Amino acid sequence: MAVQFHRPISTLRYPTMSAAVVTKSSPVLVVGPPGGDDAVVHLTSSLDRSVVPFRVTVLLLFDRPIPQPAETIRTALSEALAHYRPVAGRLAADDGELLRIEGAAGVPFIAASARCALADVAEPMLGGLAPWYPAGLCRHGDPLLLVQVTEFACGGFAVAATWNHVLTDGEGIAQFLGAVGELAHGASPAPSVRPLRADDGSLPRLPQSMVAAQKQTLSCTFNRDFVLLDVTVPAGLIGRVRAEFDAAGLDDGKGKQPCTVFEAVAAVLWQCRTRAAVVSVSDEAPVALSFAANVRRLVGARPGYYGNCVVMQSVTSTRGEVANGAVADVARMIRRAKEGIPDLLAPSGGTAAEQGAMALPYSTLVLSCWRNLGFEATDFGGGRPARVTWHGAETVVPGCVLCPPGKDGGKDGVSVMSLCVRPEHADAFLAELTTFQQI
Repeated sequence: MAVQFHRPISTLRYPTMSAAVVTKSSPVLVVGPPGGDDAVVHLTSSLDRSVVPFRVTVLLLFDRPIPQPAETIRTALSEALAHYRPVAGRLAADDGELLRIEGAAGVPFIAASARCALADVAEPMLGGLAPWYPAGLCRHGDPLLLVQVTEFACGGFAVAATWNHVLTDGEGIAQFLGAVGELAHGASPAPSVRPLRADDGSLPRLPQSMVAAQKQTLSCTFNRDFVLLDVTVPAGLIGRVRAEFDAAGLDDGKGKQPCTVFEAVAAVLWQCRTRAAVVSVSDEAPVALSFAANVRRLVGARPGYYGNCVVMQSVTSTRGEVANGAVADVARMIRRAKEGIPDLLAPSGGTAAEQGAMALPYSTLVLSCWRNLGFEATDFGGGRPARVTWHGAETVVPGCVLCPPGKDGGKDGVSVMSLCVRPEHADAFLAELTTFQQI
């Protein structure tokens, strides 16, 4: 019987699991095997420097047991660090401008156990399953990666990785976890993808205006007032939005391109949140959607590159247009913003948010899509995860993460973890999503 982790519309208010349910060992530093050159300095690219050093946590839930999960993964982690030595390093500043990763002090690893079966846990987004940095922003000298493996009474287990975003983006950490998985079950003596940290100058240098705009979008004021919501945008609703979009068509000169799942889900979330949460402004007030765009293919990053390779794109409209317009029209706004991503990398590149009136922070929604990064392919020896999801207790801006499908292939829809509304707007946000399903 498949493990069910969430309902079509459900709510989680962090935290819900008592610390007594999960017993954690003291962290141990996992280092790579001896013989590597730990003195190598790894300079970060402008794509890395455009990222605020905030923490990100991915949580992978496995319902099939493997022998000694914690010890197996700890050993494989050490072996993987032989190929990914910068992951074990620490961030340092160079003359107050450039950043570098130096040394290989190690990755803190926590072995934990939960006194319950995985199927008995109503929601996997629980503070006891994830390791945390002591502050909202990662500091120079902090480990770049923290790992925790939690074993459940049923034999299932959870793997959580919390990392400093300056180290890498979602695709980079998914590549690393995939390598740990290959080594854990002996698929090969070395990762099948040869890791590449420095891309030898082939990556573009972002315009300074672009770096500044991204840092402004991801401000460093953490907000703990948002409610953590676990929702699913149903497959039927996604199909309906895509059909409405495709019926009118949008010809970009290459023929009419069908609406993507991301565009449909992003339009639904942006419209529902705007209706529910952006309520104390006029319909002429600006609202914005910002989303992370993986540009590896666009800039020609070489296979195996695991540094940051994302830019933030924004689209600004009015509250009335987003809240009251047809959802397919909202999806078209998002499509046009996606088509403008190459322009961000031009010497005069910036963001759409720089044009016209700026939306206030709470009138901006930030999306990150993890659906095609490779997390769902991670295998430590017992098969792919039953669920992959983001975990957070605080955020710099109102945001949602579109999570990859589990072993069911996402037939029920797209799972979304959200920290995007204050408590007083949570019920209205969920009601808007429910109403959308019933139309």
